[in-house]
Amino acid sequence: MFSFFRKKKPAEAALEPQGQPVPTPAEVPAVLADAAAPVVEPSVPDEAVTPVADALVAEPLAAEVAAAPNSVVEPVSPAPAPVAQPQDKPRLSWAERLKAGLAKTRDKLGKNLAGLFGGGKIDEELYEELETVLLTADMGVNATTHLLDDVRERVSLKGLKDSLELKGALKDSLNALIGPLEVPLSVEGHKPFILMVAGVNGAGKTTSIGKLAKYFQSQGKSVLLAAGDTFRAAAREQLVVWGERNGVQVIAQDSGDAAAVAFDAVNAARARGVDVVIVDTAGRLPTQLHLMEEIRKVKRVVQKADPTGPHETMLVLDANTGQNALSQVKAFDDALDLTGLVLTKLDGTAKGGVIAAIARERSIPLRFVGVGESIDDLRPFVARDYVDALFD
Repeated sequence: MFSFFRKKKPAEAALEPQGQPVPTPAEVPAVLADAAAPVVEPSVPDEAVTPVADALVAEPLAAEVAAAPNSVVEPVSPAPAPVAQPQDKPRLSWAERLKAGLAKTRDKLGKNLAGLFGGGKIDEELYEELETVLLTADMGVNATTHLLDDVRERVSLKGLKDSLELKGALKDSLNALIGPLEVPLSVEGHKPFILMVAGVNGAGKTTSIGKLAKYFQSQGKSVLLAAGDTFRAAAREQLVVWGERNGVQVIAQDSGDAAAVAFDAVNAARARGVDVVIVDTAGRLPTQLHLMEEIRKVKRVVQKADPTGPHETMLVLDANTGQNALSQVKAFDDALDLTGLVLTKLDGTAKGGVIAAIARERSIPLRFVGVGESIDDLRPFVARDYVDALFD
């Protein structure tokens, strides 16, 4: 009478899933390969990470590393081919995306400048109003004073009388001020080219590293990432995700010294013939002296692995922090001798003028600017495109 409670036959029970999906025959080789893939922690001699950096071996043998490769901690499968998605709108050019990204900045600056360039004579009152606009655009006192003096000279030399002509003079002055920052980054001449990246937490440092990896790959370069941010929770995992997106390997360890990760990464890149090594470092404030000392140590250890490196020491800045970004440039430059900058989040509430302040105080090349969340929204800085996007 209770026949509907019949027991399942052994063959039927064997077909039921036991908490895990049964792989298809096509998936079995991939599953077995994943299970067999070893995960090896980086191994660095103790002396390589001690405060006494001089005890490091200055000439690691690439042949030894190649013979016993133990540096790759996070093997990453090649990125899957992107699936074409239907696009309702044509893809914008970089100049158009830069202009769209700076829309908020342009609207704020433009509304203030509209009244100044609306016609009328050029007089002291107009210069005073222009000074106020430039200061509120985060250009700082020194840059504002410089621009006003330069605009006055251009007006005098060209005999300008109408405020409509003042806009062109201001654009020319701003171009002349920030133009020297336009120095493209070249990775030629060193293999591997070692790029060390610093920045405070929240500036977009790790995200920028992922975008830089994509940028170098688009130039036909092979890239290896070093997860040297051992201070912030989940920083390692975040960089590993970016590595998976780009199909590049990540040198990492669960815990330990950031300098050890950098040391392993340089040696692994040399053994494998990688073109570019990007070393992430712990986000820190200039006031955190112990962390600033740690980043100095990372640089010293990189120099032990490769006496010519690092070949670029780059600081990532959040454009929304205004004049605080200039303070960060000064502090990190004093500690590390910066060779390049990245300015992110220009599509936010940034006022854009901090570039002028940096150009006036520390003329460090601005390598890249970011104006969006897309992986392609980090591009080389072009001064004229930037000025045109602000005013037009």
